[in-house]
Amino acid sequence: MNIRLFARPLLLLGLLPALGWAQSATGDFQPASSNLSGAEYPKISADARVSVRLKAPDATKVQVQGGDGLQKDPLDLVKDAEGNWNGTIPSAGPGFHYYWFIVDGVRVNDPGSDAYLGYGRPTSGIEIPTPNEDFHLLKAVPHGSVREHWYQSNITSKWRRAFVYTPPGYDENPKKRYPILYLLHGAGENERGWSLQGHMSAILDNLIAEKKATPMIVVMDNGYALVPNEAPANTPGDMVKRAATLEQVYLKEIIPTMETAYRTLPGRENRAMAGLSMGGLQTMLIGMKHVDLFSHYGFFSGAIFGDMLADPKTAFNGAFADAKAFNNKVKVLWFGAGSEEKRFVEMAADACKKLGDLGIKSTYYESPGTYHEWHTWRRCLHEFAPLLFK
Repeated sequence: MNIRLFARPLLLLGLLPALGWAQSATGDFQPASSNLSGAEYPKISADARVSVRLKAPDATKVQVQGGDGLQKDPLDLVKDAEGNWNGTIPSAGPGFHYYWFIVDGVRVNDPGSDAYLGYGRPTSGIEIPTPNEDFHLLKAVPHGSVREHWYQSNITSKWRRAFVYTPPGYDENPKKRYPILYLLHGAGENERGWSLQGHMSAILDNLIAEKKATPMIVVMDNGYALVPNEAPANTPGDMVKRAATLEQVYLKEIIPTMETAYRTLPGRENRAMAGLSMGGLQTMLIGMKHVDLFSHYGFFSGAIFGDMLADPKTAFNGAFADAKAFNNKVKVLWFGAGSEEKRFVEMAADACKKLGDLGIKSTYYESPGTYHEWHTWRRCLHEFAPLLFK
């Protein structure tokens, strides 16, 4: 076992611009807070336009493209006399976004921005300030720690890594025990996502300081687990099949390892599971089979597709068959999605209706104006966490 403290300064992403740009009424472009030190570009205006620049004097065509909420179609850039390719994304949605350049047909990252694992590869990221929304930013409150925890997996025959959040006061109060949330990432990302892109620890720190959330431990493990020679999960159907391996890793390795290494409260009533997109799918596939282990569930843009709830009364070993027993056991069954990610809104609504028809209680939250993106999932965590372990 190898545990290291994970550097909290990484969570400064997104902290600085909210103040500077909120004071600007001129529309002047300012370097993004997510830029690497000394990088002038990309720049963001007060009305959320993004100016980009790439030095590529020998290129014949350069474009910029981004993920949901930024620039879904490639935007042509214009070359200047110094060999810089320049352009302005006309309207960027607030929050964190992945983006990249396309140089003569080859996708490349922006040397001015940090890179994060997204779309299955290191990808540039930019933070667009969100007016009047700072719940995910570092504040002058007591802070927890995020620890990097490595352990050997006998099931996958590999070393695995989790990032583990311990709340403020954890090290100062060695006799105190805490409930635990297992928080899963989405497809194409990894166990770093919730700490870096998601600002999970700042969100929890702020909620705990405001006495809106119960202090808890949060485990963010890798959502990919394969036995030797098992094919990777490249399609939605594969994700469902491969969840069986991850289920065994959770039951036999992740939960025992984390609840031995950290001071957790015993019992299912002190254990929760939640995830975004693919992680929401895994929460359904793993968590619903084990209501004996978990009492709180969260599905953030959960990929609840196919026929897994075609007959909800028999799904997941009959977990929903007895509504009264289920409602007595499960304290929180929570669904969230961004208003602009229509497919995931429909999946959440369908799940809530089918379960509601059986008498299963659930809660639905819709993030206004957001897509399948970290802005949605930050808001989901902010809404979900205060409901846990009450």
